[in-house]
Amino acid sequence: MPYNPLEMSDWQIAEEAEKNMPEPLDWVKKLNLEKGEIIPYGKVARLDYARIMRRLENKPDGKYITVTGITPTPLGEGKSTTTCGLLEGMGKRGLNVGGCIRQPSGGPTMNIKGTAAGGGNALLIPMTEFSMGLTGDINDITNAHNLAMVAVTARMQHERNYDDKKLMMLSHMKRLDIDPTRIEMGWVMDFCAQSLRNIIIGIGGKMDGYTMQSKFQIAVSSELMALLAIVKDLADLRHRMDRITVAYSKHGDPITTGDLQVGGAMTALMRNTINPTLCCTAEYQPLMVHTGPFANIALGQSSIIADRIGLKMFDYHVTESGFAADIGFEKFCNVKCRLSDLRPNASVLVTTVRALKMHGGGPVIVPGLPMPEEYMREDLGLVEKGIPNMLHHIKIIKEAGVCPVVCINVFHSDTKAEIAMVKKAAEQSGARCAVSRHWEFGGEGALELADVVKEACNDDNEFKFLYPPEMKLRDRVDKIAREVYGADGTSWSLAAETRAKALEADPEYDDYATIMVKTPLSLSHDPARKGVPKGWILPIRDIMVYSGARFLCFFAGEVNLMPGTGSNPAFRRIDIDPHTGKVHGIF
Repeated sequence: MPYNPLEMSDWQIAEEAEKNMPEPLDWVKKLNLEKGEIIPYGKVARLDYARIMRRLENKPDGKYITVTGITPTPLGEGKSTTTCGLLEGMGKRGLNVGGCIRQPSGGPTMNIKGTAAGGGNALLIPMTEFSMGLTGDINDITNAHNLAMVAVTARMQHERNYDDKKLMMLSHMKRLDIDPTRIEMGWVMDFCAQSLRNIIIGIGGKMDGYTMQSKFQIAVSSELMALLAIVKDLADLRHRMDRITVAYSKHGDPITTGDLQVGGAMTALMRNTINPTLCCTAEYQPLMVHTGPFANIALGQSSIIADRIGLKMFDYHVTESGFAADIGFEKFCNVKCRLSDLRPNASVLVTTVRALKMHGGGPVIVPGLPMPEEYMREDLGLVEKGIPNMLHHIKIIKEAGVCPVVCINVFHSDTKAEIAMVKKAAEQSGARCAVSRHWEFGGEGALELADVVKEACNDDNEFKFLYPPEMKLRDRVDKIAREVYGADGTSWSLAAETRAKALEADPEYDDYATIMVKTPLSLSHDPARKGVPKGWILPIRDIMVYSGARFLCFFAGEVNLMPGTGSNPAFRRIDIDPHTGKVHGIF
């Protein structure tokens, strides 16, 4: 180490680093754990959350660091890479550091964006296992979610085929009178399959199910993934699992997983997901994996469980939030921190020259196509015009009372003048700034970042939420739109406003968290609007109720819960050596 990432692909670097990767039981000594607190699982291990917390419950928490970013290009700007690099840099400084990132979805891995393992010399290993299922959390969530759909569709068929007396005699079931036009859940799978967004099921005879319109969404957008991110233990998961709204009756009453008597089996399928998976960086710093991606259509945070044990095990714990500060950091502060009672000591804002050029008016970046030459040569004009986007995200973090550290994640095409311009602008805004070359040099390239983050952790923070919990739902959404996104206000579709009024009038929903669902590619709802858009209104078109997680999800603009596969997907380049069993081509 370090390897040359200009000559080696990520999977090749990972393959070399994995030759000296600690075995699962090696972590017992390395992390001062007791043997029963490690659950070996092939090349990796799970951490027994309950055992670790019982033993360390009285130990003071370490420093809490969150990683977010500016509005990214469609290729991403390296939050996971920076998380790995920061761990490696702090490790080089001899600090007791660990972290948690989210597990990649098979959708992006097999599509255009690729895995979320970081890159170059700042990546997670074992990369192949991480990218292809790991210890099975997403698979367990998929099965549990789809079991709820099996329960509701089977119930509809039986209620259609039998009268009340026979229904009770056969299965001790009361009629729920489920409305086939109000099935809230759909099926899930962990690929980008646009042809399954809208489907018809139950075609055939009387015993072939209930014929109706249905849908698929990507597995990591399931409410069950949101549950995994926020629950405190297995008992909490079991309690919440009975409260998930699957459908509504013809009288408008919610039909829950508890009504369908399926919550217990769903929890059983997810029993192992409660414990985070322990992997490491390419330089062997401990790095947990827990929950999944898609902060634009889900919570998009590493789990509260992983953060709690990380803060007990490490002096510095680094956690990742999805997408930019307007989405990931906002939910981290106003939802995750509110639920966990944890408060961050510092926030890293990942910034790239490439993204600033895009916000400054650079050509459209299309995944799978060659990068336009404007991004490969010096252009101070584009960088300068794009800097306001970075400044807007710095403002979001500062207004939460958190110390922002701008990390310039350096690409090999960046010039000294471009980097200097970004650093000067960041520091003039009142943020700390570090230039980091972790992709190229690993921990050695992240020493400046490590030092600046450590310094920021010692600042006195005045953390604050954006809104009080008693604020009305529409007022919360309007405040997020104005103060976080920079909108002039909100507009509501008739259906969304009608539903919002009904939710506001029902005290049951007073403590539900506010989850915004919008594009990650712009501060606005329109992915084509770059930089810091002015003079616009945020349109709210729909509201989804996650009654198990106790989330109200507000949809702004057009957002698909099932992404589509592009014309040049990554699966074309992924293959296996039939003689060694090694996978290659992952990026």
